[in-house]
Amino acid sequence: MTDTGSETRTRARFEVPEELRADVRLLGEILGKVLVEYAGQPLLDDVEKLRELTIAGDGAAAEQLVASWPHERAEDVARAFTCYFHLTNLSEELHRARVLRERDRAGNAPVVSELAQAVEQISVDSGVQQARALLNGLEFRPVLTAHPTEARRRAVLATIRRISSLLEERGDPRAGDSELAENKRRLIEQVDILWRTSQLRTSRPSPLDEVRSAMAVFEETLFDVVGNVYRRLDDALAGDSAGTKPPVVAPFVRLGSWIGGDRDGNPNVTAAITREAMQIQADHVLRALERATDTLGRALTLDAATTPPSAPVRRILEDARAVNPELIADIETRSPAETHRQLLLLAARRLAATRARDADFGYPKASDFLHELKALQDSLVNAGAPRQAYGELQQLIWQVQSFGFHLAELEVRQHSSVHAKALEEVLGGGELSDQTEEVLATLRVIGQIQQRFGPEACRRYVVSFTRNAGDLAAVYELADAALDGRPIELDVVPLFETGEDLQNSVEVLDNAIQLTRVRHRLTANDRRFEVMLGYSDSAKDVGPVSATLALYDAQARITAWAQRNAIRLTLFHGRGGALGRGGGPANRAVLAQAPGSVAGRFKLTEQGEAIPARYGNAAIAQRHIEQVTAATLLASTPAVEERAAKAAERFAVMEKTLDEAARTAYHRLVKADGFAEWFGRVTPLEELGQLPLGSRPARRGVAVSSLEDLRAIPWVFAWSQARVNAPGWYGLGSALSAVGDVAVLRDANQNWPLFQVMLENAEMSLAKTDRRILGRYLELGDRQDLTQLMLDEHALTTEWVLKVLDQDRLLAGRRVLGRAVELRNPYVDALSYLQLRALGTLRTDDSLDDEQIVRTRRLLLLTVSGVAAGLQNTG
Repeated sequence: MTDTGSETRTRARFEVPEELRADVRLLGEILGKVLVEYAGQPLLDDVEKLRELTIAGDGAAAEQLVASWPHERAEDVARAFTCYFHLTNLSEELHRARVLRERDRAGNAPVVSELAQAVEQISVDSGVQQARALLNGLEFRPVLTAHPTEARRRAVLATIRRISSLLEERGDPRAGDSELAENKRRLIEQVDILWRTSQLRTSRPSPLDEVRSAMAVFEETLFDVVGNVYRRLDDALAGDSAGTKPPVVAPFVRLGSWIGGDRDGNPNVTAAITREAMQIQADHVLRALERATDTLGRALTLDAATTPPSAPVRRILEDARAVNPELIADIETRSPAETHRQLLLLAARRLAATRARDADFGYPKASDFLHELKALQDSLVNAGAPRQAYGELQQLIWQVQSFGFHLAELEVRQHSSVHAKALEEVLGGGELSDQTEEVLATLRVIGQIQQRFGPEACRRYVVSFTRNAGDLAAVYELADAALDGRPIELDVVPLFETGEDLQNSVEVLDNAIQLTRVRHRLTANDRRFEVMLGYSDSAKDVGPVSATLALYDAQARITAWAQRNAIRLTLFHGRGGALGRGGGPANRAVLAQAPGSVAGRFKLTEQGEAIPARYGNAAIAQRHIEQVTAATLLASTPAVEERAAKAAERFAVMEKTLDEAARTAYHRLVKADGFAEWFGRVTPLEELGQLPLGSRPARRGVAVSSLEDLRAIPWVFAWSQARVNAPGWYGLGSALSAVGDVAVLRDANQNWPLFQVMLENAEMSLAKTDRRILGRYLELGDRQDLTQLMLDEHALTTEWVLKVLDQDRLLAGRRVLGRAVELRNPYVDALSYLQLRALGTLRTDDSLDDEQIVRTRRLLLLTVSGVAAGLQNTG
């Protein structure tokens, strides 16, 4: 498969950088070679025929070609396009990282991070004192979740990473011809593995499989990247003295995780799973700290004569000698008169003992290890070696401060109805159901985790569908029953998800802070309180426009509530990876929050395919963290808050018009008689439930008879597969046309950040639709009324978005994104035609026997993986 760069429908619009073009061409040629070796030239010829037809936009001929193939050929072509997308995606990721590196090499001085630029801007606008105050309170809390949106197998991801490393090696200017030839041979070998590896999982991953998948991102990027973010900021703020004195800023990144803790609707997550998830996390972070400590210790060969150790450092070694004299003697023999080195080598051994649960020799807590590192740092400073104190040793200290011995705070989530039933049983005094026993066991596990790793390892308990203060009180009462009065720190977090719940949130919070246990927690934690907002279900409930506006208004009201009650509020944003679930650029979203709602703290869920996309590459991960934290600081400044407040007031009437029109249009569709059944026919919803993407079931009940039965994730996933993407734009056209004044709407786009972000996200979502193809999917439902509603709203939304943006095509003003989307769309079309063949057969052919159904479903599921890779978003 090749892409010469001259054939695409839209090539003239977006010029492809030569380096990216070369990488894609090379990998495409290699994939073509692999296809020929596997099945001969006819397979490659068929792939090329379909590619050419979709590039030319000849849908009728493409469908005819796809229909002519035997089943085996259709499967092979689907796999070929899926592999092509994997290779294209990794090429683009490497190119983004390449651009970041080249930008840093462009001048004589290093490029200052966006975070440092934000600090400088705030210092100029609001004064140095204000900038430092914001920095000192800065918090960024990404929470990894395991929703079933990552359609790729771990085996596929591992192969992609190997191909990525090989491709990156080719950019080394020192590589000779023989090295490049060997590199290409290995590339062909790995692409062959990618081709021969099944794109479909044979079994659903367990929650612990999902935990281990997340650990790969920690080990490959986050463990080092977080410290690098601090270092780059300190370099910018401290100037020439950086690395010779204490860092200017305290660590502000704290990782969280729902993986192994989120049991809402997932019976596979049990108390035992939660305990094991924390053990896996601890094992990975302790191994990482052990390696880093040992590496630093082997390099810190400072002689005691030039760098005399302090009394506390000597005392640490003597205390260890009393416990393990043989080990200390061995370390002293290997590193004579290198006391600082001895301490680090000892610490590495103690970390290994901690991981092995050796209570006599291991560290009881991360704070004990940190205390020793601080003693070492002070000793080096007092000995006149500040560069050693604040160089690599500081990096290790930052890593301990950021990750502890638990890596990420494990958060537990459960549905309010489960707690209500459990509390009723406990108070009733009778026999407890298995579900109630599981709730109590989970609370006991939280206590056990806190005993070993400290309360910061697991103390947040999120209550889904919080409807009243009693939903929060129930968790505390159940904890008392589970632990018989034994100590536990619990921060019970309300989660408001539906439009109605968002509207009632402040009343619930008013009642919540009257609860005795909540008042005690507020006193104990400096009046900190966390509230979670659900983007997924609110958008499914009232549509993307009304949900966006309702979430903003809820933030404003909750922020005002917190200010009235002197509460240090953290809003936890349950944003999905896809646009229909609150996705999109996180830094832009931060700047569009309600005034006062950020206050230097930003917490959000990082879901599914967003995790490898944002954190899988070190350079991209570092930039993402810097961008979001920069936006968090700027959003907390008086200037940005004032702009947001003025915009909200100025456009309040327009907001009401947008809300009413969009909500009416959305409900006209989703509340129509038979909508749920129609949705199930025109999308591969049923088949997605059979795809073993994640450990959580795709639906709450046995069958989908209404929207309430369906989880937000497969709702968005199914629409994206059908190339409709309705959760990202439906109702916006009606809303914009209800306002009707283009000049007024353009003014809003210039001066109302929330509206601008909403419009941008809808534009991207529309760009990933295809009117002809989505029309073919909708035909499968045999409901012309619903089909016409969808097509009319799509046309109306596209028309008005282009009017407001003053563009003749979607994404015309966003060059990089536009190139990525438009260059992919023809190739996604190819997979869509294959999917339509399978879906149409399943929906309309009643003569299929069991074997034919299984084979047809397999073809459909293969295309699901490919379309997800091509669109780069699922649920």
